[in-house]
Amino acid sequence: MHNLHAASESDGFAGDYFSAARYGPGVTRAGTFKDHLYLNRYAGFSTDPAGIGDPREALGTLWYHDHRMDFTEQNVYRGMFGTYLLFDDVDSGDEHDTNPKALRLPGGVGRYDIPLLFADFLFDQSGYVLYNALEIKKGHLGNKLTVNGKIQPFFKVERRKYRFRLINASVARFYEFYLMNGTTSQNFTRIATDGNLLPAPLTMNNARVPPAARADIVIDFSQYPIGSQLFLVNRLAMADGRGPSGLTANDQMLRFDVDSDPAEPDVSRVPTTLRALPPIELHKVVYRRRFEFKKELNDIWVVNDKIFDVEKAAHNVKRGTAEIWELVGHGDWHHPVHIHLEEGRILKRNGKAPPAHERGRMDVYTLAPEERVEVFIRFRDFTGKYLMHCHNLSHEDHAMMLRFDVRP
Repeated sequence: MHNLHAASESDGFAGDYFSAARYGPGVTRAGTFKDHLYLNRYAGFSTDPAGIGDPREALGTLWYHDHRMDFTEQNVYRGMFGTYLLFDDVDSGDEHDTNPKALRLPGGVGRYDIPLLFADFLFDQSGYVLYNALEIKKGHLGNKLTVNGKIQPFFKVERRKYRFRLINASVARFYEFYLMNGTTSQNFTRIATDGNLLPAPLTMNNARVPPAARADIVIDFSQYPIGSQLFLVNRLAMADGRGPSGLTANDQMLRFDVDSDPAEPDVSRVPTTLRALPPIELHKVVYRRRFEFKKELNDIWVVNDKIFDVEKAAHNVKRGTAEIWELVGHGDWHHPVHIHLEEGRILKRNGKAPPAHERGRMDVYTLAPEERVEVFIRFRDFTGKYLMHCHNLSHEDHAMMLRFDVRP
């Protein structure tokens, strides 16, 4: 479960694989199934006298995928992923909610609240999906882009507000989404990054979403007449899996057909205040660590010059403490770095404050070539083994991952 605040045994550790005949180093025997327990509780519940945790730590748009050591890219590429949505009193999913705490964002999953999973696949001339497990230098890119498993689908919309949860399920591709009306880009409202509501909505005309990251946006179709067609397009042209390049592409991902007026008045809203952020308590920082992501000459991807060791923790952290992790990218590669267990807060990107959409709680931190990102992160509630890795899954499968253990 990508970034659910969960116990180690249910986190999806890369060595916890098994089958009826064999098993990995993270489990003790073979088998055919394993139960996972997802408490779906706010972080901080173990030290909260009420046992609730901090509602400012609420999770929203999550997704799940396979995490088998050395084979994550292949399994995700073949479709082993899906969505997992969480709601609470504030983001209740009900636009008619009478609770005064409720934001009443566009609601009704599958009706006005739409998860969109984006993935690219490489097809041959016969329509078969191709995959080359040895293509480790560039990262795997497809020649067709899909939305919820379909190529260039259309979606009929009413003249009202919709919430779209953009989830990048590609194994290496970055997207930069624009909403186009003809040749003119349109504004939309961004309300969340990595599934976590921002303190306030942002008016934007694009959203760059790296692998594994999420962006929740609201589009108001009431401003367009019936019969209008708008397109969600990807304008980021990637020559190879190294990462973002110029804005020359205009790949039409999803067509919106403005089909009718709503049967009832649109009561949904986007308030000027969404969800408050917990304070960044720098006085609680007990340790500062530096992690360097790069490729060795033998095409092995490493963190701090070391390959992944599934049986040994690279670092031990103490439960209940906070640290600053400095993430550094080297070479001419982009690395979407994902840290399990907790969201973090970007303090600085290359010594400067992050852009507004990166000032919330995040779990994927993109490193551009020679870029440096400082992240404030806490370790609460659970102990055990967890992971940090590049979410270009070819990099992950070729050892750009480390294990950290949370100790009592």
